Amino acid sequence: MSPPLTNLLSDLPEKSDEELFTTLFQNPNCRIERIVSFGQSSPEDFWYDQEWDEWVLLLQGYAELDLAGQVRQLTPGEHVLIPAGLRHRVIHTAKDQPTVWLAIHFNEPTKS
Repeated sequence: MSPPLTNLLSDLPEKSDEELFTTLFQNPNCRIERIVSFGQSSPEDFWYDQEWDEWVLLLQGYAELDLAGQVRQLTPGEHVLIPAGLRHRVIHTAKDQPTVWLAIHFNEPTKS
């Protein structure tokens, strides 16, 4: 029996007060998730500073990232590798439509 086909852009809510995180695949070396944003951003003084690499692909919408002081604007199809230890934050995402990300986390420490 073949595994079912799914679409990352299906079943998107029109609006949400929170970002939605869905784990699509996970093993000890890799976690793949779909993130759906609705105008959310990182708090003003908050920075992600991860111990693992993360590759993100913007599938739909718009996002602006601050990668250790370098601002990057992402439109659909654009992607970026965020290496371990690189401070980063989300400046903003589209408010008029869902912003859909595909994020792949490599060698993320397991949660206890």
